[in-house]
Formats: sequence, structure tokens, C-alpha cells
Amino acid sequence: MASSPSGSPLTSPYDALRRELVARPKVWLITGVAGFIGSNLLEELLSLGQTVIGLDNFLTGHRANLDAVLALRPDFPDRFRFVEADIRSIDACHEACSGADFVLHQAALGSVPRSIHDPITSSHVNVDGFLNVLVAARDSKVKRIVYASSSSVYGDCTELPQSEDRTGRVLSPYAATKVTNELYAGVFQRTYGMEIIGLRYFNVFGRRQDPKGAYAAVIPRWVANLLDGEPCHIFGDGKTSRDFCYIANVVQANLLAAAAAPARSTDTAYNVACGESTSLTELFYLIRDGLAAYRPSIQTAEPHYDDFRPGDIARSFANISKARDALGYEPTHRIGAGLAEALQWYAAANGLPALESARA
Repeated sequence: MASSPSGSPLTSPYDALRRELVARPKVWLITGVAGFIGSNLLEELLSLGQTVIGLDNFLTGHRANLDAVLALRPDFPDRFRFVEADIRSIDACHEACSGADFVLHQAALGSVPRSIHDPITSSHVNVDGFLNVLVAARDSKVKRIVYASSSSVYGDCTELPQSEDRTGRVLSPYAATKVTNELYAGVFQRTYGMEIIGLRYFNVFGRRQDPKGAYAAVIPRWVANLLDGEPCHIFGDGKTSRDFCYIANVVQANLLAAAAAPARSTDTAYNVACGESTSLTELFYLIRDGLAAYRPSIQTAEPHYDDFRPGDIARSFANISKARDALGYEPTHRIGAGLAEALQWYAAANGLPALESARA
């Protein structure tokens, strides 16, 4: 944390916002609340005394994520209302938006490979569903929508670090849905006078991220493979790199975006990342060595290299100065600190004993 000239610690914008929310609670709608990101947002908001409406159809989210959050404190269930429904239903979106001050829109079908395999369903959920949320939020007169965009919108852009005003040709149907979301968001703000902010997530990871399924993200998939004694596959030569962003940073960015002054912040999108790039080979060894502290036999594992996959971008590396300047966003967890927390969670979830340092 930064310090004042006198040496006393300065309060971060996020610390100040958290205190403000405790003092003046709001009503929040989280779409995709049973997912990895949605459930972490739910945990933070309930811990700050907020009232939360959650919308999910459990297509990719899990009821266990909701149960885990609601079991943390006895007062959490009293301030949570759940709507089990699909964002492709306009009626469900109207029901969920009713009474909400803010909408944090996380519901989507992720994964580039999934969108290449089934572009129609990806479009129905990510575009049509987003349009339903916009219309319902407009009709309910919510104060602001913050929605999940993606670093995939940068496509084949070769300029690094990637800045919000320079994108390339998108490389997958998934990326096309996120570009369309950003276009619709701008149109709705300018046409209907709404306040809307997009967050371009860069490879988010952390607790509750699902390691199962054909389209699991790389970090939980490799964790599961290493714990199960299965090989970890790297597509390409291992030099492909990503700006990996721990979930705590994403939670911070969502709440800051919801509260930021509208004249400076809305009708645009922001990179949400750490502003650093890690190759997939480097990532493998970070995960392997971290897990070996819990299970030493993992230390000898080596990655397997396969052909490049279509639709994958070569490098992602974000310029986060725009979010820092306009929202007060400052990552609290870089790749090392984020992985340490995430691996501790996965180890506990798999019944591995806690490290001595974690017990202390």
C-alpha cells in the first residue's frame, strides 16, 4: 500500500469504496451468480452488507458455489434472492432486474473452442442474452450496468501492451460476441441515457474455477491433471503468453466500475489484468512447483506440447493505465500471489493437508 509523506498508510480507492458500501448498502443483480466469477462477487457483496439478487440457469455454474458462499455467515441467505432462469428469457431478466440498483453481468458461454464448435449457441447466450439484460435494466431504471467483456476482442492486434483504443481482427465466434456486446452497450448508453461499463477480462483464475469439462480454463485444468497424474498439454511451442488475473482483482474492478463517477467512466471498456505476461511454459512450472509443496511426487511432471489451436491469440499483455486512472483500479494479486491462494484452495478441495505456513 502507498504511504503519505508522513509515513502513514494511504487508503486505496477500493478500501474507501468498501467502507462506503457498508455505510450505504445497495441492491445488486449478478447474472451468472453460480459461476466462478459470479460467486466471488456474491461473497464480496454479502460480506459488505449488500442485498444481492442472483440469476443463473446452472448451464456452466454450480449450485455448490452458491451453497459454499451462503454457508460462510448465517446472515448471508437473508440478503440473497435467487432466480433460477436463463438470460435468454426476457421475462426472467425483468424479474431479476426489478429493484436492483446495479447489474453486474457475468452470465455467458465462455471458451473460444466451444464457440468454434457451436457458434449459434454462443451467439444466442452471449448476444441475445446480453440484449435481454440491457432491455430489462433499462425498463427497471437501474443505476448502472457493469458487464464482462474479454481480451479476445484484441484478436490479431500485435501492439503490446494492448490498449483499449487499438484492437485487431477477432479470431473466434466468442470474440465476435464480445465485440457485439461492446457495440450494444454503447448504443444503449447513447440512445437510452443508461450508464454502462465494460470490463475486458484477461485470463481470470482463482477459487471455485471449475477444472472439469472439455472447455475448462488452463489453470484449473492443469491443477486437476497434475493431481490426477494426467499429462498437461500445451498448444504450440509454449511461448504463447497470457496476462493472468487473479479473481480478487476482478471483484475489485467490478465494484469500482459500478461506483465510478459517470462523466469520466461510462460508455467505454477497460482492461482488467495485471499488466504482465506469463508464457504457458512458465505457467506450467509455477503450477507444478506450487502443487509439489502439497504433493512432492508432482515435482517430476513435465508438459506435453501439441499443435497450435485455431482461434488462439499469440500473446496477451494489458495496458491497465486507463482503469487505474478512471476507476482507481490497482491489482492486489500478481501471478505468484494469486496462484498461491488458488492452489491452497484447490489443495483443500482435494483433501490435501495444509502447508505449515498456511496453518501458522
